[in-house]
Amino acid sequence: MSNPEVAAPTIGVFDSGFGGLTVLRALIDRLPQAQFAFLGDTARLPYGSKSRRTIARYASESARFLVNEQGAEFLVIACNTASALALDAIQDAVSVPVLGVIEPGAQAADAASQTKDVLVIATDATVQSRAYTAASRARGLRAIEKACPLLVPLVEEGWIDPSSAAGAVTAEVIRIYLAELAAEADAHAFNPDALVLGCTHYPLLRSLFEAAVPAGMRIIDSAQAAAETAIRLFRPKAGHTQEAGCPILSTSLVERVGDHPAQPTRIRCFATDSVEKFERLGSRFLGRPVGNVELVDLGG
Repeated sequence: MSNPEVAAPTIGVFDSGFGGLTVLRALIDRLPQAQFAFLGDTARLPYGSKSRRTIARYASESARFLVNEQGAEFLVIACNTASALALDAIQDAVSVPVLGVIEPGAQAADAASQTKDVLVIATDATVQSRAYTAASRARGLRAIEKACPLLVPLVEEGWIDPSSAAGAVTAEVIRIYLAELAAEADAHAFNPDALVLGCTHYPLLRSLFEAAVPAGMRIIDSAQAAAETAIRLFRPKAGHTQEAGCPILSTSLVERVGDHPAQPTRIRCFATDSVEKFERLGSRFLGRPVGNVELVDLGG
């Protein structure tokens, strides 16, 4: 049980843009006892067009801001590109435990798949890294990854309502991408039964994906998977085996989360640019008003 005199730990959540707010939303739902600081590096997105070295520098600077200036004691990298290309650099840059979204997504796919053949859709940079393929292979899964570059701008334009004309356009784009992916799976004699949404924008399109996939195919939301992994880290069960690629939390950090909120959940959001756009779009991702977003300068 939590001690009201002991401050709840701050969990830092980082993304290159707004999509990681879906991870923050899932974390708040599951860990209301914690406090949260979210940073969107909106001045330097998209990360997908940058080199690995540049992505590592940007992500490390953002991680240090959350730890050194906001007091984060645990970091969730709510960005598939940064998780795929810069997780090691982030872990070297800060002294707190760091959780990415790739390993939780692969773990959830492993738990959901019966055939052990899975499909992954993501941004081009994430696909080019083959991080999901590697994480899947480590678990005995076969994976085919596909870049779907049109989906992020469609989400940010708000073309997500399946009953609208704009949503119908997005649905057709999804249908084409999945048809191409299915053809590739057939060519490799795969029998996939799980689809991993390897971008934190994609959960906003879940209903469109559910309408487009074959009956019986499980949809894996990497945002939800990361949040569920975090809750297992903070709520370890007796005899529980540490999941591959996941950090180990100190006993004191786990105990300070407690069993119920010691104080109202505090959420602070920061952006490196486009604060007004963040405030306008953020509620769509977070499922609640984001409040006043604070502008920070992390350099060029």
